[in-house]
Order: sequence, then C-alpha cells, then structure tokens
Amino acid sequence: KMRSPLAPGVRFCSSFSRDSWYRSFTLFLTFLSYTAYHLSRKPISIVKNELHRNCSMVIRPADLNTTDNETWCDWAPFDQDNYKTLYGMLDNSFLVAYAIGMFFSGIFGERLPLRYYLSCGMLLSGLFTSLFGLGYYWNIHSIWYYAFIQAMNGLVQTTGWPSVVTCVGNWFGKGKRGFIMGVWNSHTSVGNILGSLIAGAFVSTAWGLSFIVPGLIITFTGVLCFFFLVEKPEDVNCVPPQHHAIGNLYVLPLSLLVNMIWWVLLCVVLQSSVQRLAYLFSQGPGVVEFSLCLLFAKLVSYTFLYWLPLYISNVAGDMSTLFDVGGILGGIAAGVVSDYSGGRATTCCAMLLLAAPMLFLYNYVGQTSIATTVVMLLVCGGLVNGPYALITTAVSADLGTHESLQGNSRALSTVTAIIDGTGSIGAAIGPLLAGLISPTGWNNVFYMLISADVLACLFLSRLMYKEVRG
Repeated sequence: KMRSPLAPGVRFCSSFSRDSWYRSFTLFLTFLSYTAYHLSRKPISIVKNELHRNCSMVIRPADLNTTDNETWCDWAPFDQDNYKTLYGMLDNSFLVAYAIGMFFSGIFGERLPLRYYLSCGMLLSGLFTSLFGLGYYWNIHSIWYYAFIQAMNGLVQTTGWPSVVTCVGNWFGKGKRGFIMGVWNSHTSVGNILGSLIAGAFVSTAWGLSFIVPGLIITFTGVLCFFFLVEKPEDVNCVPPQHHAIGNLYVLPLSLLVNMIWWVLLCVVLQSSVQRLAYLFSQGPGVVEFSLCLLFAKLVSYTFLYWLPLYISNVAGDMSTLFDVGGILGGIAAGVVSDYSGGRATTCCAMLLLAAPMLFLYNYVGQTSIATTVVMLLVCGGLVNGPYALITTAVSADLGTHESLQGNSRALSTVTAIIDGTGSIGAAIGPLLAGLISPTGWNNVFYMLISADVLACLFLSRLMYKEVRG
C-alpha cells in the first residue's frame, strides 16, 4: 500500500526544533503579558470624556431629581471647572508612582522567581484597575480614592517591564535587535489599541466596566503566566542562547539609584560609587544622551497616551487608536532602518526632526476632515513612538552590552535602568504639564510637545555627528 506524504501542516510544524517552539512561545507569552499591562492603563484616557461632558447635549431623564445646572450629567468631583487639573492629578498619581516603583522593583525582581513576580504583579494590577471601575457602582466621588487607586496601580505595574525583558533576554541572544525587538515592542501599541476599544465599548453606558473588564483580562493573563511561563531555557532542558544575552536589563537596585543621586548632589560622599558611575557615564557611550532624549520622547508619547482621546473627542471615539497603529509601524521602521544603517542616534534624530513639524501641522489641519485625521494620526504616531521604541529596546540592549563595560553585569543593569528610569520621569511630567496647560488652550500644549521633541533631538546631536562621520 502506497504511503501518503506527510501532511503540509505537520511537515511545517516538525521543521521547527523543540527549542524554537519554546522560544516562540515565550516571545508570544511575554508579548501577551505586556499587552495586558498597557490594555489596563488605557481606560482612564477614554473615560475622561464621560466624567466631564457637555450636559446640554445629553438627554435628561424625566425622573431625575437634580438641580438645574450645566454639570448635572458629570461625575463629581470632575464636574467643576478644574476638572482638567484633576485629570492631571490622576495621571500623575499613576506615573510618579510608576517612576519611583521602577527602582524598588529591582530589589524584589532579583530575589523572587520571575514567574511568581510577574503573575503576582498582574493579579494586583487587575485588582486595582477593577477597584477604579467599582467606584462607579459604589457611587464614590472622592478624588483621593481614585488618586490612591491610580498610585497603587502604578506601583504594581512596575513588575511588568523588568520581568518580560529579563525573560526575553534569557531566551534570545544578541542579533539584529532592531527589527526583532521593534516587532516585539509593538505590544505597547497593541495594548493601547485594545484598551481603547474595550473601554470605549462600555464608556457611554456604564464607565465602571471600562476598567473592570480590562482588570479581568490582565488577571486572566497573569494566571496564564503562572501556569505556562518558562523563565530560562535550562528549566526545560533547552539550549541557552549562544550569543551575548540581553540579560536583566531593566532591574536597578535602589542602592544604585541612591548612588546616582548622591553623585550629582554630594560628590564627596560615597566616593567609590561616584567613581564607578563616573566611569559608566564616560565609558558607556551615549548613556547620558539617550537617557535625556528618552525623557523628552516619553514625555510626548505619554501625553498623547493620556490626553489624545480628550483632544479628538469631537471627531470619533476610537480614532485615537490610529496613533498607536502608527506607533507599531514607526517602531518596526526605526528598528529596520537602524539595523541597516548602523546609526541608532541618527535614526532617532531624523524621526524626531520630522515629528516636530508634523505635530504643528496636526494641531492646525489634523481635524479638518476624517481622511486628514487618519493620515496625520498614523504619521505622528510613527514619528513620535518610533524613537521611543528604539531607545527602550535595541539602544538600551546595545549600550548595556557594550564592550567598554567589559562584561560587568551590574554595570549592564545600571546603564539600561538609568535610561528607562530617566524616561519614566518624562512620562510622569508630560501628562501633568498637559493638565496644567490645556486650560489655556490646546495650542500651548502642542507647543510644549514640539519643544520637547526638539530638545530630545538636540541631546542626540553629538552622537549623530559621530555616526555620520563614522
């Protein structure tokens, strides 16, 4: 009897080794995990439009017993004229706690099993995200309740980035990081898009579900990680990466942060730490420049993350997701171009230079028509998020494994955490400034964003000059 050839699907699956399957699954699971983190961060920007509305355009229920005022349909305490400042307070509660928590996160991340640490962080993130939404059903109107929930959520969400990057670093060696990590880093934008769509589905009927549903999603994803995440190849008898691993890039012990601060403020104290960090700044080329560049790049990106839906609320509810679609394309494009050209700083500079005039154009002509809005959001999203994505992934990995550090693993963690920690400061400042400036007009907010893009570019000018000459 004649044997039939092996089925094409089976032949395709068998062409991959056992190691390849584990590696691919780890990449997928970490992608899914950080998508869930960003998915749970996004609802606040969507719900802002519901907490303070134009009540003249809302049909008042006939049996509603309320005073005849212009803010009867708003959710207190956001029914006052200072609602934008309160929005900024909520955003800053999350982002400041996140920036501070990133440095504490390393202490626990280095001492706890990665699977437990990530799973616990996702379960707590789900809890606090849901608690924010439960304020709707519990009829809570205290700004301090919502600010506290945001701050706690910011702290527990710091478990995500160090964990997923460390896990990916354990499985993948040094290669064409720009393209691979550009694609993988799209989890940020994918999470923002899904978060916007899910929150938008419930916001007009019961905005509490806009938080509770994402909270349940990240909780479920945390359970998946607990049961299926494999931290290291050695745990399942797979071959470790043959090249230089990315390693524990974003984990920074608190003591190292203290050393850095004292180095700036009191150079006489902690002299040994001063010499060590001074060596890193001088020998790790681009650490200072890329750190400061990321501060301003992340400032712009996170301002759009938290305020764009409110800015374009008069166009379409889900239109803000196009900014994140552009961010996916921009991150991949930045990785491919920098891999091909070998110029990380030049790629970032070029995109930042283009982003500044495009932001100016978007503010003035971006909402003249639906077609214009779509194109401008895609272009601005790609140019704004491209450098941010490149610096937080490929650039940080390159600097952390630079030959001048001579394999010093603690120096590797320090360098990359300095970059990401500095960027988190910008992420906290941007939405706060937007909340303070927006009452004076959106034009001033965009001028602030354009100035930040220009400053980010200027900080890379020296490195770009060296790359071009080289």
